[in-house]
Parts: sequence; structure tokens; C-alpha cells
Amino acid sequence: MTEEEERKDGSNWKLTIAYDGTDFYGWQVQPEHATVQGTLAEAIERVTGERVLPQGSGRTDAGVHARGQVASCFLNAPIPAENFLRALNRRLPEAIRALRAETAAPDFHARHSARAKTYEYRIDRREICPPWAARFAWSLPWPLDARRMQDAARLVIGTQDFTSFAASEPDLARRTPGAPDLSTRTGRVEVENADDENAEGEGNIRTVFESSWREEGDLLIYRVRGDGFLHHMVRNLVGTFVDAGRGQMAAEEIARILEARSRSEAGATAPARGLFLDSVEY
Repeated sequence: MTEEEERKDGSNWKLTIAYDGTDFYGWQVQPEHATVQGTLAEAIERVTGERVLPQGSGRTDAGVHARGQVASCFLNAPIPAENFLRALNRRLPEAIRALRAETAAPDFHARHSARAKTYEYRIDRREICPPWAARFAWSLPWPLDARRMQDAARLVIGTQDFTSFAASEPDLARRTPGAPDLSTRTGRVEVENADDENAEGEGNIRTVFESSWREEGDLLIYRVRGDGFLHHMVRNLVGTFVDAGRGQMAAEEIARILEARSRSEAGATAPARGLFLDSVEY
């Protein structure tokens, strides 16, 4: 049976997932570690009896959360979407929720079909961050000038080389190589890229459509929307903007940092716990 004939017998599923990433070793399945992708795959197998590895829109690191991660996979099981959604959530841990389950076109792929993504990063400025907030924000009671941080954030909008804000080589070396797609439907090995969303031929060039800070009570929230993001890119941007907010650098230095194409020129990497994958656009 050809791949096309196999696909006619089943459905390509698009799943929208939210999760608290605190207790997971990131999205991508890894030996001897609890991951979001692996846990979702186990739940799907328990519901349908089919062993697949759902492909995510991108890999989130250990401790990073999601409000709108998207995953896709082919399944033979003729199950109504409402029943599938209900059954998945009964088998998933409370830290992972399937928000939507819907069938998609045969050529839909959560990662390859994505056109834009939005991330948010939260900083809690209270002197004492309460326990119920500590898992989801960077506790940072230092004086921060939000206006300077906003001025710096605007300077990364546009199509630019973000090498200075990409993970350094030691960071990349620690990542486990991409895991193959275990689905037998396509007979094809899917390997996720070493850099989050790093499409072939693009290098470290990315387009940022929106980059801004807002204040909500004790929170400072950074929102960034772009066509793709390098590994650690958002967290490295946040760490650098915090330097501007503390007065350790002028906001205008962002242009120089981008031009340098050197990770050592940018600020420290912000902690994972404040980062959320907010949404994916197709």
C-alpha cells in the first residue's frame, strides 16, 4: 500500500496543547526523562492503541510552559474529535491539557506548516514572589526601568541576524539529538532541528513582527511574535532587556549587539520558568 493510500484510511490530527513545563525535561522525547512529547504519545497510544510520536510546532526546553503548543500526527482510529479530546485528557497528567483536537489536511504538519509564533515572558517584581506564582515567572525584585526595556525591545523588530541571541555551542551540545517519528504511517524519519524552528538554509536570520513589554500589576510581561525563534533566543533577549532596565547598558546598544553576531555581547539567559509558548499561526 502506498503512502497516499494509507493516508486515505486515516486522519491527520491537529492537537492544541497547554502545559506546565516545570516537571518535564522539555518537549522532545528523551530516554529516562519525562517529556511532554513522550507523555502525549503514551496517552494517544492508550486511547487508540496506535504508537505514534506527535510532532510539535517547536521544542520547548525544560521548565518552559505552553498555552498554545500545536502537535500533529496521523491516526487510523475512527474516533470523533470530542471523544478523542475527552479520552486524552482522562489519560494525561494534570500538568498537560489537550485544549482542542481536530482533523487537518493530509499535508498539515505542526512544525513545517507554522507561519508565526508568539511567546510571552513574565517577570514578577514583588519583593517576595508567592509560591503559586514562582513556577511561572522570574522573580526579580530589582528596580527596573520599563521604558528603557520597551525602547530596547523595539530595536529587534524586523528581519535580522539573531546570532548574538542564539544558544552558545556548549548549550547546543547538551541537547539530545532529534528523535525519529515513530509513526509507521509515512515510513519516513522525522528529525527535529537542533535549533528551535531553525529551517534549512535560513541560518540565524529571523523576522520579528512584534516585540514589546507591558505592565500588569506586579508583573512585567514581554511579548514577541515572529516567523521562528532560535534555541534560547527569547530568553537571551529578555536577559539583555533586563540589563537595559537596570541601567547596565543603553537601549540603543541592541543594534550593536545584533551587528556583532556574538553571543558574548548579549546579556545572560533568563530562567526558563518565565517563558510561555503562547500561540502558533498557520
